[in-house]
Amino acid sequence: MNRAGTLDPVATAPGTDTRVNQEKPDMSEPQQMRFSYLRKSAFIGGCLLFLSFTAATTFAQHGGKAEPLRIDFVTGKGTATERGTVRNSEQYEYTVTARKGQRMTIKITSTPAKSSVFQLLGEGQDTLGLEHDANFDVSIVLPKDGDYFISVSRPTSKKGKSRFNLTIALK
Repeated sequence: MNRAGTLDPVATAPGTDTRVNQEKPDMSEPQQMRFSYLRKSAFIGGCLLFLSFTAATTFAQHGGKAEPLRIDFVTGKGTATERGTVRNSEQYEYTVTARKGQRMTIKITSTPAKSSVFQLLGEGQDTLGLEHDANFDVSIVLPKDGDYFISVSRPTSKKGKSRFNLTIALK
């Protein structure tokens, strides 16, 4: 018991008046280390989060799913050329806005020869009456206003890569 008549939290042997130092130990150094580790962990987590967001656009054009790349034509020029490399089962996806009655001409060349193909779709996955298994060039009068989707891929499931040039003309 202490002088106030309450029990001490530290047990002492009967008949002894030995008091144990009840001060709190100095926790500043371990707390600093713990804070330092917490800061490092937060920094590393933040870096990983940043990298995952910045890499998302790269992955999207190399096998992941994201918004297609919009092709805008320079004023006075109705032709655009896109270049890329598809590997294995990756796809490049593009969007073109056009009006009803315009003629869209698409041509793809690749290295090795005929190692990339494209698929042209209208809104709502409309195939526009085109076969999509091996398109290398097409010219079509568009049936309605809106966005048209072009995906570029390899025509085989075998591993490999293909460099392509995709030329799109609107008249």
